[in-house]
Amino acid sequence: MGLVVQKFGGTSVKDADRIKHVAQIITDTYKKGNSVVVVLSAQGDTTDDLIDKAREINPNGSKREMDMLLSTGEQISIALCAMAIEKLGYPVISLTGWQAGFKTSSAYSDARIKKIDPERIQAELDRKNIVIVAGFQGLNKYDDVTTLGRGGSDTSAVALAAAFHADLCQIYTDVDGVFTADPRIVSEAQKLDEITYDEMLELATLGAQVLHNRSVELAKRYNVNLEVVSSFSGKPGTKVREVVKLEKTNVSGIAKDQNIARLALVGLRDEPGVAFKVFSLLAKNKVNVDIILQSIGRDETKDISFTVSRTCLETAEKILNEHREAIGFKNIMVSDKIAKISIVGAGMVNNPGVAATMFEALSDAGINIQMISTSEIKVSVLIDEKDAVRAVQVIHGKFFNGEK
Repeated sequence: MGLVVQKFGGTSVKDADRIKHVAQIITDTYKKGNSVVVVLSAQGDTTDDLIDKAREINPNGSKREMDMLLSTGEQISIALCAMAIEKLGYPVISLTGWQAGFKTSSAYSDARIKKIDPERIQAELDRKNIVIVAGFQGLNKYDDVTTLGRGGSDTSAVALAAAFHADLCQIYTDVDGVFTADPRIVSEAQKLDEITYDEMLELATLGAQVLHNRSVELAKRYNVNLEVVSSFSGKPGTKVREVVKLEKTNVSGIAKDQNIARLALVGLRDEPGVAFKVFSLLAKNKVNVDIILQSIGRDETKDISFTVSRTCLETAEKILNEHREAIGFKNIMVSDKIAKISIVGAGMVNNPGVAATMFEALSDAGINIQMISTSEIKVSVLIDEKDAVRAVQVIHGKFFNGEK
């Protein structure tokens, strides 16, 4: 018996039947003698629908008012789920993020959790209540509602598990756990029984949509006992932990990210400080840069290529063009028809043949690599977006076919 934190995503609570099913999972956990804190996302496409409503009224609505609007989605979910649990005859209370004690930074639409005041939740647990908390939201120092950005409910759940030293944090989703690739595009994808925090963090950051990357960072920092499990199948999920048993393969998973764009600055002066000018300017304007490639200088000039998220492309291009003279480049080339494919595995660092195997798979399939980036536990390549799905399939086939 202990404290269990459970998080259910939008698809898990999208309609009355799903909410009743979730209520059953929660009460089954409670019946075993556990204290239960539940974090819910907004139902189905509610957040997207609210964004569309806002755009009808004002396409440039302030982030403060957007947070006020978007936070209502989770409030609907928690009240409905509490009602479903009431009907089953169990003690329950629903709390918004601010009632639950979430204190955040003041960055509307992308706030960070600063602390959780535990008094209210603890008082409800002491009364033997099941506590249902609205994910993705909190209150800043001005007493304004803030939201944590897309995927923020995962972070809410892990933060609660860390704050209350939960025995288990379960992230319920619409898949059976973490797979070697997206099972929707690779039919032979295999579910992993366990994966390290570092591998999961890389996969989440590189486009795997199972867990929000900030939630994995938190879980690693506070050593949260984390499990990704299906709210539909009832099968055992995937444990995320610091160390896992030795696996046969050096690669744990393959991720695909199509929310990226490439910029190339051509004809830069080949002198010290140029790269600093470019990337400090982008950093100042909150543009996050990923893969960077610099050419060997020739004719006293060089080229620098780098990737950003597609949502930041317009901003990055505008800023660089505005400072063209100060930076000193001839022209800028932009492409948003690309995809990043990555392999991740903690065992890769001591196995130099892993990258070559990935490149061989792409070569055999006639897929051209545009840029390459490596770290101790990942290799990422940039390719044409039309080849993205096929690339994941052929790479997965190379590493995992025949391994059951």
